[in-house]
Amino acid sequence: MAALYKRVVLKLSGEALKGSAASGIDFSVLQFISREVQQLLGLGVQVGLVIGGGNIWRGANAEGTGLDRATADYMGMLATIMNGLALQSAFEQIGLEARAMSALRLDEVCEPYIRQRALEHLRRNRVVIFVGGTGLPYFTTDTVAALRAVEVGADIFLKGTNVDAVYSSDPRTDKTAAPYRQLGYDQFLADHLKAMDATAVSLCRENHLPILLFNMNKPGNIVRAVTQGDIGTLIKEA
Repeated sequence: MAALYKRVVLKLSGEALKGSAASGIDFSVLQFISREVQQLLGLGVQVGLVIGGGNIWRGANAEGTGLDRATADYMGMLATIMNGLALQSAFEQIGLEARAMSALRLDEVCEPYIRQRALEHLRRNRVVIFVGGTGLPYFTTDTVAALRAVEVGADIFLKGTNVDAVYSSDPRTDKTAAPYRQLGYDQFLADHLKAMDATAVSLCRENHLPILLFNMNKPGNIVRAVTQGDIGTLIKEA
């Protein structure tokens, strides 16, 4: 089984880490993710990860509280650091080298994000976990993942979600919603599809970086995305 890509950036939602719980971290999910990524490394794939913080804090939670948007976003960045440290530990427990690298300086607990250092970690087959967002408010983790993927020269941006594909409309409310197997960047943006942040898609379009959105909750799908690419929705130049 050969990999289609040499270097990937995988974006995971913080929501995925809570499993069936209302919030927090389900450590069985961490073990699942670490085993899937271990298989990628075994295929010679270099892996960067971006993790959200929605299992701990979401900016939307600030509505009606008096918190301003920037403060809420910084709280979300701190949540991604907590998740990243948990993931780093899960990787280390199965013998993988991993480095959490933060755009927010917290030198006592993780490395600062420095592009050249991240590239060196990837070349040494260490899992690089990008945390702390961009270090600035008003950017989604989708955009962070697209930015880091472009910066480190990834071959593809993998977006792991809890849905099987990008749909023409919300399948939960529209029975006629149809899944897309492949989409052009322009169509995704023109149709105002909500499966991914438009800024992230625009950044990928400008840098000719393909995106594969797929359901990461099914065992084997992360590996399948990299070795077969026959799942989810591929977003690329038309």
